[in-house]
Amino acid sequence: MNRYITALLVALSTTGQAQSLQSAPRLVVNIAIDELRTDYIEAFAPLYGQGGLRKLLQQGRVYEAASYSFEPLDRASAIAAIATGSTPYYNGITSCQWLDRQSLRPIGCTDDSKYTAAPKKLSTSTISDELKVATNGSAIIYSIASEKDAAILSAGHAADGAIWIDERKGTLTTSGYYSDNARKWLDAYKSVYSQRTEDEGSKNLAVVQAAKGCVRDNGMGKDEITDLLSITLSAKGRNATNWQKDMESVYRKIDQVVAELISGIESSVGKQNVLFFLTSTGYTTQENVDYTKYHIPTGIFYINRTANLLNIYLGAIYGQGRYVEAIFRNQIYLNHQLLEQKRIGLAEVLMRSQEFLIQNSGVRDVYTSTRLLGGNSDIEKIRNGHNPAISGDIIVEVAPGWQLYNEDNQQKYTSRISFVPFPIIAYGANIKAERITTPVTVDRIAPTIAKAIRIRAPNACKAAPLF
Repeated sequence: MNRYITALLVALSTTGQAQSLQSAPRLVVNIAIDELRTDYIEAFAPLYGQGGLRKLLQQGRVYEAASYSFEPLDRASAIAAIATGSTPYYNGITSCQWLDRQSLRPIGCTDDSKYTAAPKKLSTSTISDELKVATNGSAIIYSIASEKDAAILSAGHAADGAIWIDERKGTLTTSGYYSDNARKWLDAYKSVYSQRTEDEGSKNLAVVQAAKGCVRDNGMGKDEITDLLSITLSAKGRNATNWQKDMESVYRKIDQVVAELISGIESSVGKQNVLFFLTSTGYTTQENVDYTKYHIPTGIFYINRTANLLNIYLGAIYGQGRYVEAIFRNQIYLNHQLLEQKRIGLAEVLMRSQEFLIQNSGVRDVYTSTRLLGGNSDIEKIRNGHNPAISGDIIVEVAPGWQLYNEDNQQKYTSRISFVPFPIIAYGANIKAERITTPVTVDRIAPTIAKAIRIRAPNACKAAPLF
């Protein structure tokens, strides 16, 4: 059905229904800022203008204590949680990359054999998908980000387009998965506004300018059918040695582009007609630090060596064989086919493996798939971040300050159990300014948007709306 015919039918509905639908925002703008932190927002607040972060904090409904209900976090898993209102256990996006059990090679969360990049690994619906369903395809839905995974995952399966910055060319691009209209609009936009991006600041500016152009050129927010725009920006720093000066520059630029985005969309759609949500991906990139230099307890846990020893240990019990099939980051994948051939129960092998691994220096805890699926509340966040179809059979948690190192592929990271404070802010659409200190989780954004625009929440979303 034509979008404008649908809008006309809505307008001709009963008086009560029309009044109810007219009160829903015409445009929802869902903003995620990668690695945004409350402490940095507050530290540099005196430097902000009136139209960006200061405006949101003063005029918005601010949930000060936001968090994610799973771990570990990265950009992809966080964006998927915002879009689906669920955890990796359900939506299937555990991280930007994971190990493919068939090829035993790392694959990207948006890799696709047909289109190169597509949302097919996202196993649940998103808020944008449900909006397309509710409007019989009439809602206009776009996602724009500097990173491919953020753009595609926030767009969902049914969006008109997902647009990101090509990491090699530094210019905006998309995938053949999306509509011809999206690709035509992007080509037309680039012919006028084409620019090459280099750093995070120029990427954020390019994303915001494209977002304003997308709203304007595609007529988003112009009728009674709600449209949805998802945007991902970045608050990453670069200079670890002079972090304060570096982060000051980052947050001043974030404030400026947020102000440009808000003013541009409000002037196009009207403040009363647009609902903004802003939050963070809830993590920060950890630098590898030499703790030995400062006499802080540390060590190196060689996961490849430990996996080889585990294989020898299991071979001594069950007979020779390749029981450990692969390792990826801090996860160990067992050879299920070999266990079936030998008629060895997986639960028994996992129990023995856990007993062996926990004795190694630097190991804080060992989580097996059977333990995670047992439903114990004390490890609920680890379980929520685990997906049985793609995650390893064993997750090794090294002690804080210890470095996990895989000599086979040179992967390394230093374990830190650190809290990253960040907010959820709702602004516009006649929302009253308010400060809320009660802890809330990010998976509640999707059902809140769904309630505001009178549609169903995503199909794996169990969380209640924020308001």
